[in-house]
Amino acid sequence: MYQLVASACAEIEIKKSRFLGSLYPVSSRAEARATLTAIRAQHPNAVHVCWVLLCEGDSGLDDDGEPSGTAAKPMYNVLVHKEVANVLAVVVRYWGGIKLGAGGLTRAYGQAISDAFKAAQLVPVEVLCERSFAMQFADESAFRRLAEQYAATVIGAAYGDSVHLHLRLKLSDAEEFELAAFNLLRGSLQRLDPEHQGPVHGV
Repeated sequence: MYQLVASACAEIEIKKSRFLGSLYPVSSRAEARATLTAIRAQHPNAVHVCWVLLCEGDSGLDDDGEPSGTAAKPMYNVLVHKEVANVLAVVVRYWGGIKLGAGGLTRAYGQAISDAFKAAQLVPVEVLCERSFAMQFADESAFRRLAEQYAATVIGAAYGDSVHLHLRLKLSDAEEFELAAFNLLRGSLQRLDPEHQGPVHGV
């Protein structure tokens, strides 16, 4: 999977209708909604503002008055083909006075988003995971230094009879990191298993 580095756009004209295709990196439906509100404010005379949101756990699409399946669906198909996530795709249409038909609309909306991808820069989505460990107070500094070497982020810490640290790191590094940590602390490290340690997505 990939995601956008920054927004990208393209414009095409078919039988005097203008189609403005845009791609925006987003992380939530609320962010997408705010972006759509701004786009509609920028284009008060547009006849349609069609969109597709692909965001983990919160996706959606809207033909915005175009015949069902002729706008958002072809846009969605392009996003799936490009294997992109965390993205809002929008096509703003200005009516040109000539009907395009269902086939023409489908091609136009798909092309507007395809052309926007030509200006887009994509980066791989890195799968992250979370892990928790318990250790002696004397070992915390060494453990944190090792975590830094693996670009692991400490997202939680608790202190009692021992130190509990909760980390987020690349799933691809998790096994190697755990082995290195156990070797570094001479087996005195304990792996904890809180309920939510499944993979998450990030850059």
